[in-house]
Amino acid sequence: MSLGRPPTTTHAEIERIALDLFARRGFDATTVDDIATAVGVGRRTLFRYFESKNDIAWGDFDWVMERLRETLDEGAGLPLMEALRRGVVESNRYPPEQEAGLRTRMTLITGTAALQAHSALRYAEWRGVVATWAAGRRGEAPDDLVPRVIGYAALGSAMASFERWVASEDEDLLELIDAAFVGLAAGFATDADR
Repeated sequence: MSLGRPPTTTHAEIERIALDLFARRGFDATTVDDIATAVGVGRRTLFRYFESKNDIAWGDFDWVMERLRETLDEGAGLPLMEALRRGVVESNRYPPEQEAGLRTRMTLITGTAALQAHSALRYAEWRGVVATWAAGRRGEAPDDLVPRVIGYAALGSAMASFERWVASEDEDLLELIDAAFVGLAAGFATDADR
């Protein structure tokens, strides 16, 4: 009898189960076979949903990128840095019931050596979305200097916010991201600089 795919198997269900295993056992100690068994599917079926174990840790990244594009585009009438701040904040707004899973995911991504090379690919894609958007706003090409700088600066601001949020359960992720992007837009000037 083949395990096959239960009719209720979804990307979200696989992610939820895998994140739970990663949190309990550790990323390195959890195998693809462990995840497939816990989900109740075969290894091949699991790979129809995700190309690798690293991709499972990142979740549905295509959806994340589409959401980022949409939220950036919603700020069409705003100044560039205001639209960027709002877009990144809104693209990271999750329902309260998803925050625990997001915290587990970001703890893995920011603290697991085995994920760092894969993370570099995802970060490059994220920066590319921001640079392409900024280039469109500025009438430049995405690989021109300033759009690339905007992509890198935005990623650094977002990552610093996530790292702080992962380390402190008392802080609000959206407030951290908002504060980071307000500082970025202001050039991190102090009262003495004014």
